[in-house]
Amino acid sequence: MSDEVYPTPAGAPAPPETGGAPYAECVLCREPTEYPESYRGVTMCPRCAWQEAQRGACSG
Repeated sequence: MSDEVYPTPAGAPAPPETGGAPYAECVLCREPTEYPESYRGVTMCPRCAWQEAQRGACSG
């Protein structure tokens, strides 16, 4: 995905380098993410992360 479609928020931390390790799956759509499998926490692909942020912003 390109940054033009899903821009990174200002000040957001960059994902860790994978160093050739396999990528973790998105918890929502099961697509590969930018994070290595060893990354702890919820991993989402840029598309799902953007959609979740939109839902949170609109829930009021």
